[in-house]
Amino acid sequence: MLYIDVIVPLPLQGVFTYSVPDSLADQIDIGCRVIVQFGKKKYYTAIIHRIHEDKKLETEIKEIISVLDKYPIVLPEQLQFWEWIASYYMCTLGEVSKAALPAALKLESETHVFLDPEFESQVSFTPNEEKIFYILSDTKPLRISEIEKITHISNAIPYVKSLVDKGAAYISERVKNKYSAKTETAYRLAKDFSDEELSQILDELKRAKKQLQLLYIFLELRHEAGNPPDFYILKKQLMDEAAVTAAVLDSLEEKGILNSFRFEVGRFNSIDATLKPIKDLTPDQSKAYNETNHAFTDKQVVLLHGITSSGKTEIYIRLIQDAIDRGEQVLYLLPEISLTAQMTDRLKSVFGNQLMVYHSKFNDNERAEIWQSLLTKDDCKIVLGARSAIFLPFRKLGLIIVDEEHESSFKQQDPAPRYNAKNASIVLAANFGAKVLLGTATPSIETYYNALEGRFGLVTLSKRYAEIELPEVVPVNTKDLRRRKIMKTILSPPLLDEMKEALSRKEQVILFQNRRGFAPLLECKTCSWTPKCEHCDVSLTYHKGQRVMICHYCGAVYSVPSQCPECQTPTLDVQGYGTERIEELVTEQLPEANVVRMDLDTTRSKRAYERIIADFELNITNVLIGTQMVSKGLDFDNVSVVGILNADSMLNYPDFRAHERAFQLMTQVSGRAGRKNKRGLVLLQTAHPGHPIISFIRNNDYAGFYETQINERQLFRYPPFYRLIEIVLKAKDESLVDSMAGEFGRILRQTFNDRVLGPVKPTVARIQSLYIRKILLKIENQASPSKVREMIDLCHKYVLQNSKYKSVLLYYDVDPM
Repeated sequence: MLYIDVIVPLPLQGVFTYSVPDSLADQIDIGCRVIVQFGKKKYYTAIIHRIHEDKKLETEIKEIISVLDKYPIVLPEQLQFWEWIASYYMCTLGEVSKAALPAALKLESETHVFLDPEFESQVSFTPNEEKIFYILSDTKPLRISEIEKITHISNAIPYVKSLVDKGAAYISERVKNKYSAKTETAYRLAKDFSDEELSQILDELKRAKKQLQLLYIFLELRHEAGNPPDFYILKKQLMDEAAVTAAVLDSLEEKGILNSFRFEVGRFNSIDATLKPIKDLTPDQSKAYNETNHAFTDKQVVLLHGITSSGKTEIYIRLIQDAIDRGEQVLYLLPEISLTAQMTDRLKSVFGNQLMVYHSKFNDNERAEIWQSLLTKDDCKIVLGARSAIFLPFRKLGLIIVDEEHESSFKQQDPAPRYNAKNASIVLAANFGAKVLLGTATPSIETYYNALEGRFGLVTLSKRYAEIELPEVVPVNTKDLRRRKIMKTILSPPLLDEMKEALSRKEQVILFQNRRGFAPLLECKTCSWTPKCEHCDVSLTYHKGQRVMICHYCGAVYSVPSQCPECQTPTLDVQGYGTERIEELVTEQLPEANVVRMDLDTTRSKRAYERIIADFELNITNVLIGTQMVSKGLDFDNVSVVGILNADSMLNYPDFRAHERAFQLMTQVSGRAGRKNKRGLVLLQTAHPGHPIISFIRNNDYAGFYETQINERQLFRYPPFYRLIEIVLKAKDESLVDSMAGEFGRILRQTFNDRVLGPVKPTVARIQSLYIRKILLKIENQASPSKVREMIDLCHKYVLQNSKYKSVLLYYDVDPM
């Protein structure tokens, strides 16, 4: 009898064994999907992990229901990578499987199915497909379990999959992530004119010189392309080439000479005719490029430490082309893909159809399509993606670029697996024998330490592109200004003066405040009462535009009371400044400014983000107010002033990485100033202008900053000298979570001694009605991760012998950020 071990997408340890009926024995392969029954009524899509003939197994093992694939959709290198993720980050293979696969590839009993109202195909259905098709609705979803109950089909998943493949149905993820392909207007000839007809048209246009010029240029471009019958050109390109207005194009269309149509220029298509050549590198860039290649001869990982606006992207592009020339694939990781429209456009313009973009803004069927394309086609040479792109099925991976490697966004927080894509990409590359390039202006302490120790190669790019000077960073002493009653709002007089000057010169300004909403809290002036979330131990943030208070931890929304519930007086007032309040303040103080705000509230959709960036690039808006979004992946030519409104909030956060993050964030934000035309100015508002971190930022002294941090890390046993494992316990009963945390901490100390810190209450000790306790383990780097995990598992099992702790949620966060 043939048996298989499968990975079921559930948070359960290990793999599960099923038998294979003889009729399906020749269809199975490792990495293929199979439908299995799990429990009495649930069906899941599982991945074959191992095929064997173990005679010792009991005969009542369940059989698989069906095989979904003709070829493996998960490759051996991926399964090996999944196993490492599960082991290192202390989670289950099922959790890794669930995170890795697009939902369209892992149907289950609870998956919601819709009828596609646009389906008009004449394809034939099997009897079971027909039954399901006619009960589906395009407005009301049905779970697969409900479909099985209505149609009396014992396992409907294969038939639902077939309907999805035929375009007759889609699953619920498409509703959650509606995606509109990016399109632009293009023009082609209204019909296939003969040479004689074209000559006659040209004669008739002699009096309309601009129309004649436009048509001449169109025909020239068609001739250069070899006169293909389906030749077209984008509206923007045609207008630029002919230097005419849209009205001229409209006239030719009205005369029936040209036809316009919408052409998709989204993530799956590009127009090779518009591809730009790779730019020549400057001497400094060439030196860094050559040093990087040399470092790759004996190092798998290289750190490219290039200051802001030094042209690291041009080096990336050259290395990508080298990898493509060798027949390899490239993975380009960015911390937040939704914030990097500029990078997408830049790579598209050079590599065209060879580039694919993979992220959560695409609906699930599109992500599944990219997955299948990588498995079956050779067209895709580069994948640009956020952290989840590391799970894609690469076949010839040769290079991974991790841009802005210092970003904490590379770390997945919830749910499991809580992996760090930067660290995981190094393991992934090792599986393929590929290289990893880590690029940043502000390396993480751990990365820079590894580079200095010789584990990574190190290449430095210390000059800005075109010899532009780094911005001048000027601290503004807010404590002194407030003491002298000169500063009455969060905008200091020196900052307002510089903003006015910049706007008078038609230049742009960026203001950075890492807090969204109108104000962090409301407070009663009479009794100091502040509204708090019912489900979390945090105060509510006031959003004036929506006239609501929102919990930024659980998302709960509350109405704003007209008077204080405690003392019944109408003396509620806002305290502090969020981006929304600063937007209002700038509009009042500088009426000539055209202000735009960029934070989570204004960029819910990708289109909104792109519109904000496009307007700022075109100088339609001239003051950009934002959270840390403004520090990531943005390149503006005309920004001369940057204001950092509250440096102290970053410097005083209770975390051992606080100074590192403050240095990185403020340096990155500062780098947005004066990038092309002239030296920029950064005004850094702080009550402590003498703080050493501010001095390092002013002097762009990363080496000095690193020295102070690395000494502290070694003294207090933090990374890179120790590994951290955070154990998080959550329960609705506070006394229960306290009891289990205390017991678990006591048992851990018997094994790990003083390496155990806690349990402690975190800064926010209750979220979504769950009380939280944390235990921190500091483990020497030399310790075996598998042995550490084994010892922790033993302690965990010992504590769980007490049945009252079964309801406590416990998980591990390895290398927490």
